[in-house]
Amino acid sequence: MNSTQLLILLIYCYQKCGKTVNQMQLRLGEFAIDKLDLIEDTKGNAGDNGRLIVTNLRIIWHSLLLPRINLSIGYNTFITANSKTIYTLQGRHTQALHILASFQNCRYEFIFTNQDPKSTRHYTSVIGVYRAYISSKVYREIKLRSGIINEQLLTLLPQETVCSTLQDIWNLSLEQGNMGTFIVTNIRLVWFADMNYQFNISIPYLIIANISIKSSKFGPTLVIVSTESSGGYILGFRVRPLERLHVVYKEILMLFQTFEKFPIFGVDYTLEHQAPLQQELNIEQYSEIQDNQVEMLNVFGYYFSEGLNQKKPSFSNYLGLAAENSEETNKLQSIWELVPQN
Repeated sequence: MNSTQLLILLIYCYQKCGKTVNQMQLRLGEFAIDKLDLIEDTKGNAGDNGRLIVTNLRIIWHSLLLPRINLSIGYNTFITANSKTIYTLQGRHTQALHILASFQNCRYEFIFTNQDPKSTRHYTSVIGVYRAYISSKVYREIKLRSGIINEQLLTLLPQETVCSTLQDIWNLSLEQGNMGTFIVTNIRLVWFADMNYQFNISIPYLIIANISIKSSKFGPTLVIVSTESSGGYILGFRVRPLERLHVVYKEILMLFQTFEKFPIFGVDYTLEHQAPLQQELNIEQYSEIQDNQVEMLNVFGYYFSEGLNQKKPSFSNYLGLAAENSEETNKLQSIWELVPQN
């Protein structure tokens, strides 16, 4: 699984989806920031006690009784994250974590409540880490014409060090090319025009798909290709002489390969009142069972965001009582059958 796939990850593994359990394991560069028990997935698994794990890339919830019942929501899918007062089944008002997310052209709503009424960490931690994620996009996205150059010097990010600075490098993004300065760091590649510092580009290793030397009308050219999810950009840089081009290429390739082993996502957050983290996530390995896509779609239906459209209830012959009309893709009978029979 590459970094982009994880950043947009939105998985709900319900009972039979055993092979997605492996995707709950933390990937390279991912670490747990906070862990809380006594957290309920109120919208999808009301009454089921679970654990909420807040990492630098996503939040993970899983049932303590059946870890195969779980959620993984990447911050990249978040639209909003805030606290919300709700009325619980226990007959009391409580502050819940409310998340609105978007994935594959659908909107989803998640509500997490803390069974400890005195604790607010279930939403303060998530909201704080999410804000840190939003403010660190330069680690994970291409930036054009941004204020990263100050008096011909690159403004360094936390954990960033400059490995080399190259003068007289042509950016071939335009037909005529532009002369500028090329900076290689342990986190990204940066180029800026000598005549206009605001004409610049920052390319983090996280979104680079390929680095190569190719022939062009300008001669041998250093070519950087970004991942499809980041736009599939093709960027060319002319480095002279040829020996220098090969030296630069080998240096960037070595740094890129090192970064893949030890990625830096840039999300830095410290809890105000740091509590001891619980034992590392260790979910039982279940035998792989082929996913039933229809069942998966039905489970996702638990979390569909209804928006502002209010649906009038009507009599259901199947249930024998009045119920809201469901969408065509989530028929009432199939949703009802998701409830465990025991």
